[in-house]
Amino acid sequence: MQAKSLLLIDDDLELTDLIREYLSPQEYSIDTAHDGLTGLNMATKGNYDLILLDVMLPVMDGFEVLKKLRQSSLTPVLMLTAKGDDFDRIFGLELGADDYLPKPFNPRELSARIKAIVRRIEHIGNAHQHMSLSSAEVTLNPANQTVICNAHPVELTGTEFGILQLLMQQSGNLVTKQQLSEQVLGRKLVAFDRSIDMHVSNIRKKLGQASQQDKIKTIRGSGYIFTEAMQ
Repeated sequence: MQAKSLLLIDDDLELTDLIREYLSPQEYSIDTAHDGLTGLNMATKGNYDLILLDVMLPVMDGFEVLKKLRQSSLTPVLMLTAKGDDFDRIFGLELGADDYLPKPFNPRELSARIKAIVRRIEHIGNAHQHMSLSSAEVTLNPANQTVICNAHPVELTGTEFGILQLLMQQSGNLVTKQQLSEQVLGRKLVAFDRSIDMHVSNIRKKLGQASQQDKIKTIRGSGYIFTEAMQ
């Protein structure tokens, strides 16, 4: 199996050494950067499978790095946030992070989060086995991970794509937040976790740029329904 290429952007030198020591035996190739600007340059020029991005960074903070990165790249990003800081988590997800992990974290939890994202990447890579999905206005093609809405391309992150795909596959039926979290994020939903809500909000905004009709209905306290019938 070819090693997955990770970029770790964090100014905590001891932590980066520990992460490298823990992950390297697990078939990961790891590059590191210790300030935001260097990390952004490496992220935009390199071909990484996943980026681990700390929020608090010198020169350029993690939010600014992510904002600039999303202008040209959909590489999955796992944000490393301060424990208990809900603002950091929500803002990172709004900017296009795929998931977050509060510090301090157990290395096994970090490994589990990375594996969940890598599995999703591999699933998309094998997506030629899955048929495209089309409604009146939206076409989702797993083979090349594209979404078209009213003839306009819609750029989604891998996590957003996975959520929309699952909603469209279950068109007209409720998909719970627990199902979305387990099947797309690869983890159980915990209390006060708003990750799925933020990802769905991002999908709505992006689809809304090409259509005035909201295609995702919220069932408060339960989950979401894709409302357009499949063709």
